[in-house]
Amino acid sequence: MDPSSLKRFQMTFQLAALERQIFDFLGFQWAPILGNFLQIIVVILGLFGTIQFRPRYIVVYTVWTALWVTWNVFIICFYLEVGGLSKETDLMTFNISMHRSWWREHGPGCIRRVVRPSAPGILDDYSYVSVTGCIIDFQYLEVIHSAIQILLSLIGFVYACYVISIFMEEEDSFDFIGGLDTYSYRQPPQEHVELKPVKPVGRNK
Repeated sequence: MDPSSLKRFQMTFQLAALERQIFDFLGFQWAPILGNFLQIIVVILGLFGTIQFRPRYIVVYTVWTALWVTWNVFIICFYLEVGGLSKETDLMTFNISMHRSWWREHGPGCIRRVVRPSAPGILDDYSYVSVTGCIIDFQYLEVIHSAIQILLSLIGFVYACYVISIFMEEEDSFDFIGGLDTYSYRQPPQEHVELKPVKPVGRNK
């Protein structure tokens, strides 16, 4: 399998961001939604550049991959509350809403119960959500998703650099061959054709 085919195969796996996009939509996580959308667009652009032999598109993919890795490292730090970050803030929703990760209430083994308050003076439509029995906490699921994206992105970054170098070498070799052909091409000697006058044939009177 040639390097460009391997690159296309690896980029296809990076479209796993589509799965992540669905769950971020369900949790109204607007910051990850924006990041996932850009990731999907750039991966498609990188696939197009690999298929059509457009090194500039692959360079754009390479630069974005570095930003994507940085973003996923930030998400890991956010959910693990590293560096003073707190997963209880509304940072992932741009402070628009109080929604949290969809996995918080729908993780593996989670049992979600809606508890109606019995205290007087509280609106009837106000309720509490109790989540118990989760096999793995939601923050670790988010960390796993980000770690997978980082791993795929690092592999993609290495392959992208390798494919770009191959494309550049091929372009240089084509230019070199073209230059030789330009200066060393010799036209074959032209054959001289002897022209003889043709006497017009008059009409019989």
